[in-house]
Amino acid sequence: MAETDFAGKCVLVTGAAGGIGRASAIEFALRGARVVLADLDAAGGNETQTMLRDLGAEAFFVRTDVSRDDDVAALLAAAVERYERVDCAFNNAGIEEENHRLAECDEATFDRVLRVNLKGTWLCMKHELAHMLARGGGAIVNTASVAGLIGAPFQSAYAASKHGVVGLTKSAAIEYGRSGIRVNAVCPGVIRTHMMERGIARRPEIESALPRIHPIGRVGEAQEVAAAVVWLASDAASFVTGHQLAVDGGLTAI
Repeated sequence: MAETDFAGKCVLVTGAAGGIGRASAIEFALRGARVVLADLDAAGGNETQTMLRDLGAEAFFVRTDVSRDDDVAALLAAAVERYERVDCAFNNAGIEEENHRLAECDEATFDRVLRVNLKGTWLCMKHELAHMLARGGGAIVNTASVAGLIGAPFQSAYAASKHGVVGLTKSAAIEYGRSGIRVNAVCPGVIRTHMMERGIARRPEIESALPRIHPIGRVGEAQEVAAAVVWLASDAASFVTGHQLAVDGGLTAI
């Protein structure tokens, strides 16, 4: 078996209705994984399911609100019932809803962003880790962001949530390393997704600047992040844990 081969393995992907989640689900499927898809967007999640099945992969979608413990518990139960195991998890579900300086951000927005991005990741890890401990190992990849490594003007709640994801990742890696569980984070720069499009819609003046903030001279593609996610989850990264992998075209190198 190649080190990036997932044949026979079950991989759970949240935020799978589009963007980085969908691209990663496709990459896992192309490497033989059986993929459990989760998202609040049922139409998008079912579309991803169809795409994977058209590739010949085993896949099924579970509508999930990652900020609700009951939903996450039900998601893991459905995955184990169908495939008897969860070998890898990509906790990718997240939102961005800000366009203000910190003092202008309302409490409801702050709570919503932290509830999905941070609490949602924590809940997924909580249930995934319990299952992986019982099975004797596994690999988890969380979606943080360059905003989890540096400041993000006009996105203070988002930055706080993604810094929190990095903290959860590091702490869990230390706690569970000797149990055969690796935990890493991927930190994308600006990636061509619906999230990027929504950001441009809120602040049209930033569109021309986005390629220039990356030393590589362009924004990233979802498939480029997916390649990093698959590597972190694979046996090729067997000695990598507690790491925050920036996939950012050099943005954080500035």
